Amino acid sequence: MNKWLSIIGIGEDGIEGLSKIAVSVLNQAKIIIGGERHLAMLPPEDRREKITWKSPFHNSIQEIINRRGESICILASGDPLCYGVGATIIKHIPIDEITIIPAPSAFSLACSRLGWNFTEIETLSLCGRPVSLLQSYIYPGAKLLVLSEGKNTPKIVAEILIKHGYGDSKITVLERMGGIHERILTGVADSWNETEIAALNTIAVECIADVGIVSLSRFPGLPDNAFHHDGQLTKREVRAVTLSTLAPLPGELLWDIGAGCGSISIEWMRSNIRCRAIAIEQNNNRLNYIADNAAALGTPNLQIIAGKSPEVIKHLPTPDAIFIGGGVTAPGLFEICWNALCPGGRIVANVVTLAGEKTLFEWYEKAGGNFTRISIQRAEPIGKFLGWKGMSQVTQWVGYK
Repeated sequence: MNKWLSIIGIGEDGIEGLSKIAVSVLNQAKIIIGGERHLAMLPPEDRREKITWKSPFHNSIQEIINRRGESICILASGDPLCYGVGATIIKHIPIDEITIIPAPSAFSLACSRLGWNFTEIETLSLCGRPVSLLQSYIYPGAKLLVLSEGKNTPKIVAEILIKHGYGDSKITVLERMGGIHERILTGVADSWNETEIAALNTIAVECIADVGIVSLSRFPGLPDNAFHHDGQLTKREVRAVTLSTLAPLPGELLWDIGAGCGSISIEWMRSNIRCRAIAIEQNNNRLNYIADNAAALGTPNLQIIAGKSPEVIKHLPTPDAIFIGGGVTAPGLFEICWNALCPGGRIVANVVTLAGEKTLFEWYEKAGGNFTRISIQRAEPIGKFLGWKGMSQVTQWVGYK
């Protein structure tokens, strides 16, 4: 099929800022789709059919699919594949049917204004996303570029920075970049009080930690006190070993079965922003812990499912890795998990009881794999002195499909 759909990135300078090839593609289209702001950039005498985005957004995508083969042009902000509509469209329509002509992204424009090296910054979008996503990006010396949801987002970002001990961080708000109304505002999180801000803005943050702040690493093994829990927690040292064995890769999906407070799935997602996880837990109090911890530690997209594992996991998407921290002895659990696991996937299970070890050995006889026994001692006060106190030994089995 010919390329019937075009997606053109457009900046604040409007039609006049488009390249000759973009103007040519736009002029050939019979139908123009975009937001009200973008469609208003077209000349008043343009009588072609125009369609504004609908809510929910999926309805607009379906309308485009239904009109497949017609000459359609979508106007989008900046680079359509940088947190833009293009990233959604290509999930539904093959790229060989689409022409994409990008304009500079907000990130590129911001870097040019600030003199920042694009390869040395962290980028994220808070448009239609939980603001708690920001929390896993904050660390001393980090330079962040944030796509804002609106005029109130800079204030919310400042409040998050203050809450996490980064009140001295420098905030720069860049409004309407590339247009005649472009404006740059600067300030410090602790004293940020700007209220008259354009809805279209990008936020730059230079993260500066307060004296004495100990930041949380993205690498596995967060302190146990970073999590709210009732004792059902994979301890720090065991958690680090477990995540090393699970070996997350970008884009992979983890099932965290018997998730407790969610420490394994949360750290799995913190290891890479593209990692995905589903936490399964039947205890209502622990479900609340998981949700609280996910929000506090910057992984609000963790999917949380309530219920008994053998019943609920049958309908979940195919995992790349499975961690079983509780409920190993549930009848039929291994067969369900093993059959669901993708080829090349791995199952890691931790137990502390003899009954659990017996079950894992039965799994080993079916699927092979290997065992590790993890023994940790921590120094704790004994009277006036320090002495070693052993934690419960953990037997870990890993099986590869």
